[in-house]
Amino acid sequence: MQEWTGVAGKRVIITGATGGIGLAAARELAHRGALLSIVARSEARAAAAVTQITSAGAVDTEVEVLNADLSSQASIRKLADEILARHPKVDVLINNAGAINSSRQLTVDGLELTWAVNHLAPFLLTALLLDRIKASAPARIITTASTAHHGAHVPFDAVNAAKGYRGFRRYGESKLANILFTAELARRLEGSGVTANCLHPGFVASGFNRNNGGFMAFGMTLVRPFARSPEKGADTVVWLADSAEVSSQSGGYFANRKRKQPSQAARDMAAARRLWELSEEQTGTGV
Repeated sequence: MQEWTGVAGKRVIITGATGGIGLAAARELAHRGALLSIVARSEARAAAAVTQITSAGAVDTEVEVLNADLSSQASIRKLADEILARHPKVDVLINNAGAINSSRQLTVDGLELTWAVNHLAPFLLTALLLDRIKASAPARIITTASTAHHGAHVPFDAVNAAKGYRGFRRYGESKLANILFTAELARRLEGSGVTANCLHPGFVASGFNRNNGGFMAFGMTLVRPFARSPEKGADTVVWLADSAEVSSQSGGYFANRKRKQPSQAARDMAAARRLWELSEEQTGTGV
């Protein structure tokens, strides 16, 4: 197995890269010579992001835009087909896209929106690309989680949150799912040369949670002085993608470039396996 030599010249797929920590990470990865493919729903935001990313990279930096709606499983499948058709190697997959929704909404697939975008989208995209990622080893899968998982449990008997929906609680459940997904994925990838890790980026000053009306936007404005910059939030994402220091690390939850112990619920491997099976059912796939 080859040693990891950083992201220079490697194909990196990143979701949620049109703003916040995703855009900051993309800029830095471009600066380090990565071959970037960013996944975006808005063409206008993607175009603006490409301008920023290319200005951070080398003179000949090119950024590929892949259009997809991560709330739609059909769109995710189309995205995966496009990636597989274009790229013989996928060296790094960064599942960064995420959202919080103050009110319960359903996707076109009839699934609760926060759960669909924050957990099922990375699960499905990873599953569809996994054979190509394995064939590209050494390779890395990185998922953005959050300290918001503390106190959360996966509601296996009420996974669609039909009753008593609360936005922050649901967000925490989805972030717990990110960590359990990473742990089970790492277990399944043992010996493959592919690592799977997740991270807490910290509280970042970005457009996050500004889609939930004036009250939430006002609250984010109040706490903005206490937030870290998108660049600081992106630091651990970039480090997990680029650094040789974590070549032997898999299944970890990181913050500020250090492996941390997540909540007890996030260390429950029986729950991780159960979540995997549920996710296969909800996405109609298997890995």
